[in-house]
Amino acid sequence: QVQLVESGGGLVHPGGSLRLSCAASGIISSINDMGWYRQAPGKQRELVATITRGGTINYASSVKGRFTISRDNAKNTVYLQMNSLKPEDTAVYYCKAWKLLQYWGQGTQVTVSS
Repeated sequence: QVQLVESGGGLVHPGGSLRLSCAASGIISSINDMGWYRQAPGKQRELVATITRGGTINYASSVKGRFTISRDNAKNTVYLQMNSLKPEDTAVYYCKAWKLLQYWGQGTQVTVSS
C-alpha cells in the first residue's frame, strides 16, 4: 500500500502563486510515476501534470508555462509550483502515484479569487 499526503493549498489572489507538495509513504517500490490532477465543482477530474521517476514531464495545455512539476525521489515527494494563477484554476488538487496500481491523495483545495 502507498499513502499520499498533500499540502500547500489555500486561497490566493489572481496572479498569485502557490506550491503544492505530496509526500508518499508505504511500499514506495509500488509506484513509478507521480502527478497532479484537479477537479473543479461540476466538472470531471482532469490531468494537470505528471512526472516519471526518470523525470519525463507532461503538462496540460491550460497550465503549460505557468505550472512546474518537480520530484525529489530521495524524499518520495512531488511538488507543483503554480504561478500566475487564474480563477479558473480553482479546484481540489489531487496527487496520484502509480505503477501497476494507482493511488490517490485526499486532495487539497486551491481557490483563486479576488
